[in-house]
Amino acid sequence: MEAVVMESKAYEYMDWPRIEAVVYGEEASPKDVMAPRLTTDGVLIQGFFPEADKAEVLVGSRKYEMEQEDEAGYFAAMIPGRKIPDYKYRVTKGEETKEFADPYAFSGQITEAEEKAFCAGVYYHAYEKLGAHPMEINGVKGTSFAVWAPNAMRVSVVGDFNAWDGRCHAMHRMPMSGIFELFIPGVKAGDIYKYELKLKGNRIELKSDPYAACTEVPPANASVVADTSVFQWEDETWMKERKKFSDRKQPISIYETSLTEWKDAAELADFVKKLNYTHVELHPVMEYLDDEAGEYSTFAYYAPTRRFGTPEDFQKVVNELHKAGIGLILDWTPSHFPRVEGGLELFDGTPLYENPDPSMAIHPIWGTLLYNFDSPMVKDFLLANAFYWLEVYHADGLRLDDVDSMLYLDFGREYGQWKPNIYGTNENLEAVEFLKHLNSILDKKLPGTLTIAQEDGLWSELTGSVEDDNIGFDYKWNNNWAGDFLAYLSKDPIERKYVHDQLTLSMIYAYCEHYVLPLGSREAGNLAEFMEKLPGDEAQKLSQVRAAYAYMMMHPGCTMMAPGKELPEEMEKFIHDLNELYRTHPALIQKDDEYDGFEWIQLMKYEENVLTFMRKTDKPEETLLVVCNFAAVPYTDYKVGVPFFGKYKEIFNTDAKEYGGQGTVNPRGKTCKQDECDEREYSIKLKVPALGVTVFSCTPTKKREAVSAPVKKTEKKPVAKKPRVSRKSSRAAVKEPAATVKEKKKVLVKEAVTAPKKTRKTVAKETA
Repeated sequence: MEAVVMESKAYEYMDWPRIEAVVYGEEASPKDVMAPRLTTDGVLIQGFFPEADKAEVLVGSRKYEMEQEDEAGYFAAMIPGRKIPDYKYRVTKGEETKEFADPYAFSGQITEAEEKAFCAGVYYHAYEKLGAHPMEINGVKGTSFAVWAPNAMRVSVVGDFNAWDGRCHAMHRMPMSGIFELFIPGVKAGDIYKYELKLKGNRIELKSDPYAACTEVPPANASVVADTSVFQWEDETWMKERKKFSDRKQPISIYETSLTEWKDAAELADFVKKLNYTHVELHPVMEYLDDEAGEYSTFAYYAPTRRFGTPEDFQKVVNELHKAGIGLILDWTPSHFPRVEGGLELFDGTPLYENPDPSMAIHPIWGTLLYNFDSPMVKDFLLANAFYWLEVYHADGLRLDDVDSMLYLDFGREYGQWKPNIYGTNENLEAVEFLKHLNSILDKKLPGTLTIAQEDGLWSELTGSVEDDNIGFDYKWNNNWAGDFLAYLSKDPIERKYVHDQLTLSMIYAYCEHYVLPLGSREAGNLAEFMEKLPGDEAQKLSQVRAAYAYMMMHPGCTMMAPGKELPEEMEKFIHDLNELYRTHPALIQKDDEYDGFEWIQLMKYEENVLTFMRKTDKPEETLLVVCNFAAVPYTDYKVGVPFFGKYKEIFNTDAKEYGGQGTVNPRGKTCKQDECDEREYSIKLKVPALGVTVFSCTPTKKREAVSAPVKKTEKKPVAKKPRVSRKSSRAAVKEPAATVKEKKKVLVKEAVTAPKKTRKTVAKETA
């Protein structure tokens, strides 16, 4: 009788219009309906278990049978008590019985302050709450889910844990932001899931989680619950020391590669350390689906690609690199995203992440979608993503791909295909502000982490400070230098004199930005691909590769190359020694971004295909002399002007036999001579290898001055007679310098000219 009464009491407290919305999958705030509720008659507990035969509430050792209030599977029970107890459900479907906690009994994990920050575009750690996060709440283990979909009618979490039934775990909508969230007990790391969205027009779509920390192995695209907080890092020393890169006075020599080329973290770290690089740049580790579309068609921005392994496997990569003293730079694409099923396109049935203007939403070259930088929440998605890789995975820098398409409204478009900004110009003002915000906040919050822009346009001072109203990147990819240099190298050496300016042009703008010089996979390719671009036989091609890498390393700017992992032993030694030269000589680092750190000696010997220049510091003894010969013939006794009197010693030569060269080297140090060359007082003669670069240290010395023999002092003695002086000894006597004699003659002549003429009369007067 009491049970019947309690059931009738439950019925009275139930909100039937909203229960109907739950049953039909249209309720956006199910916690308002289904959360346990205190009433004057007890505790009302409700649950929606589609197609269930029976449901019970378990409180300790006691159980309360729930009444089926709707044939679709909506159950309710009124249990006695004046506070909400800890309870579980026991649900039976056919022969299967499960026990689980009530998802709607747990409060949301996103605070009001965090929601406000998200709406303002400044919730830099949104990845801590959005996405899927395994956790324990009040002793109950499960996973907290959160996704932004403000225009969806309903969002549910679906997976194997609920037979992919969107009716089971409808998420609760937060009114301010449009974030849907829900804690689901029992869901654990490794479980796959998606979001089921009910859109206007009663359309149902399945979407992958934009904040997913892991995905299935492509081409499958479901999200996977992962816990990135359990990894034990061992790179504390590196993380403290990386702040030093803020001053742009540190050597940065980057090895570009892809995760899929390596079997494990140790193999990659050992190789990079062996070749003596300072950093590794990885092609996008963010998950992509279509191999044909390429690695830059990022599908899951928060998930390392499963082609290499799990998120933990990637953490091991970073950890091993840092333990070896090697920094990590990630390729990142905040400019556009692919149009793939289950992706960000029309995520909640509306252009949420993409530009809402259809005419401006599509990337004119790639056919991908451009982000809506006018939305604070979209900008927050990308800002939080940057922090995610730099903090959660300890990455040390981000190279932003395709920045041009972010900065310019008319990028890749013809006249009439784009809309100007409010000032009538082609700058994407919203994207510009996003980039300024990104660079300024990273500089403030994570000093020493780097942002590098790949931009081929003419944007002024891209690497200037945000305080000076610039965009604030740390470095810019110098694709113009790479294009000019490779175009020069592609010519037959005989024809290179006609395009000599392609070697020297870069120094006109070398100090307009802080540059990275790229000879990577996209520009030159690996060793074999690079050689294919060059003229000559195999030996000449290898010589030119060595010369190209050396010239790049001696040129102002940080450097990047991608020779590949399959290298001859001689090439490995060459790259190691070249990096050692770069890392240990202050002249290549200290004033790398200052005009007086570089000085031409000779840049106009185009017929010889030779360049000579100096790299300098404030200390003359740290000066380096560099001679580059891009002709196919060597030069012997080649005279080069030098900066000062001193000794010059060859410290590096790309043609050394140990590097696979011909051995045209300068084994002995050279003291310069007072012999004018290249408009300099002193010069040296040296051997210059064909298709090679040689580097000399410069040691200033004092020029020896002629000193007369000291005269022995003797006491004066009476001399009987004057000693006889022979002609021979008189000729050996010290003479006045010729210059002094000439001056005296000039004076005498002048006096003779200007003196008044003497007449007989004046002479008689003088003698009187």
